[in-house]
Formats: sequence, structure tokens, C-alpha cells
Amino acid sequence: MAHELPALPYAYDALEPVIDKQTMTIHHDLHHGAYVKNLNAALEKHPELAGKSAEDLIKDLNAIPEDIRGAVRNNAGGHVNHTMFWKIMKPQGGGDPTGPIAEAIQKSFGAFKDFQTKFNDAGVKQFGSGWVWLASKGGTDLHIMSTPNQDSPISQGHYPIFGNDVWEHAYYLKYNNRRPEYLAAWWNVINWDEVNKRFAAFKSGKPVQEPALASR
Repeated sequence: MAHELPALPYAYDALEPVIDKQTMTIHHDLHHGAYVKNLNAALEKHPELAGKSAEDLIKDLNAIPEDIRGAVRNNAGGHVNHTMFWKIMKPQGGGDPTGPIAEAIQKSFGAFKDFQTKFNDAGVKQFGSGWVWLASKGGTDLHIMSTPNQDSPISQGHYPIFGNDVWEHAYYLKYNNRRPEYLAAWWNVINWDEVNKRFAAFKSGKPVQEPALASR
């Protein structure tokens, strides 16, 4: 069993002008590709972990052998985070949320514009590399959180409904150091259908696993 880099669900230039082709190519092929390669290399040292999905690996990092725990945290986290990230974006996306996630956001944060402001602010304030998330711990809970590096909310017992990558490699070629501009533009490519799918799966008690166990 080996973890594999998933194909993008759209062309490299499909999210322009929000995300440019060069950034998408480097981000997917090189950065995500490296996480997958490095995760497989780490797991070769512990074949007893070969049957676990990347998500299962990061759910309980204390159960991972100490000699590869850091590598699994970084690379399985990066694999899970990015597999989710590609799916929650689409060409001609954006607009106001619809369906159950729209209702949940309104109940937790009020107007969608207020939620966007709080989400973007958390992304701006994430020091250095990391992610900003809309997450839940179950029930009616819905909260914004940020994590450093490739840490996933999953490792802290939270479910990531969706998140935005605020590593510089996600935006620097187009936006340079203007992270707030990137965060504001990103809403134009969010895939609310996929977000609702993730939210529904979570509420049903069967959250989407990103990624499921890969095989050759």
C-alpha cells in the first residue's frame, strides 16, 4: 500500500485569475507531491502502519513511533490538508454559501460577510506558514481556528469543514506579501457544493476521509 498524489479535479489554469497556473502547478505537483513522497519514505521504516489512511495517521500522533512522528505530522498532515483543498475549490465558484452550511454559518456567526471578515482576519494573523479553518467538534459547534505549518485540526479532535492555505507558496507568485488580498479573492473559487458534502458527512457521523487509503 502506498499513498498517492491525487489528480487535480480541474486544469491548472482553471482557477485563474484568483490562482494562477504557475502557482497551481508548483503547489500541486511539487509541494503536495513532496508530502506524499516523504510520507511514503517515513512509513517504509514502520510497515505495520502501511494499512492506515493519512487521516488515521494524524488522528493520534502519540501512537506514531517517535522516530517518524515529526515526518508523519508534517507530511501526512500536508497530504490530508491539500487533498481537501483541491476539492473545495472550483472554476466559477464562490458566491454566498447555500444549503445547510449557509444556515449553520448564519446561526454561529450572523451575516456571511461578518463570517468572512473573521475568517480572513484569522488567516492574516496566522504567523508564518499555516492554515485557517472552519471546523467543528460536533453538535451545533462551528468555529474558526488556525493551525501552523501542515498541522490539521484532526490532530486536535476537530473536523475541518473547509480551510484555506496561507503558506506563501499558495499565493506569493501572484500576490507577493499581500496575504489579505489573496484571502479576499479566494472566496471567488470556493466550492460550496463540496463544502456542503463535507458538512453533511460530518453531521451524519461519517466524515469524509481525506484521503482514503491509497493502493496501487
